Amino acid sequence: MSDTMSNRPTGAVAAGTVPRARTQESATSLVTEKGITSIDDSVVAKIAGLAAREVSGVWAMGGGAARAIGSVRGIVGGDPNVAQGVSVEVGERQTAVDLDLVAEYGTAIPDLAAAVRRNVIAAVERMCGLEVTEVNIRVDDVHLPEQDRDSDRGPGGRAANVEQEPRVR
Repeated sequence: MSDTMSNRPTGAVAAGTVPRARTQESATSLVTEKGITSIDDSVVAKIAGLAAREVSGVWAMGGGAARAIGSVRGIVGGDPNVAQGVSVEVGERQTAVDLDLVAEYGTAIPDLAAAVRRNVIAAVERMCGLEVTEVNIRVDDVHLPEQDRDSDRGPGGRAANVEQEPRVR
């Protein structure tokens, strides 16, 4: 398709349009002679967290305490923290990412780590234009299938929704 047949405006970005994620062809530097674009750590952490969660085999993100706080936040109606389990260092041109995650039982952890690493690097480099120097992954736990069934049980392993006989008469 030639430029003359394109419906897109030429030159400046049209009012009301939002630029899409960068592609290799349109890559520009964050540090130019016209100024510097800085990207906050929280932005990179959110992108990395979302990219990691997209990978099949990632059950949850964050250590035990962070997941507990996240659960409480969800119960009281708070927004989920997509950067949970993610820490980053962001420089002018580079970033490093550390992830804490829980793997699903049966998932090959080296394969999972490689897939998460690829997805995080691709997302951060494409959206932020930063070179990702490293993605360190710490697997904190393995989610077992029976944990889902056990969450419906009360103390003593009895189903929580089954009526129990009164203990006192």
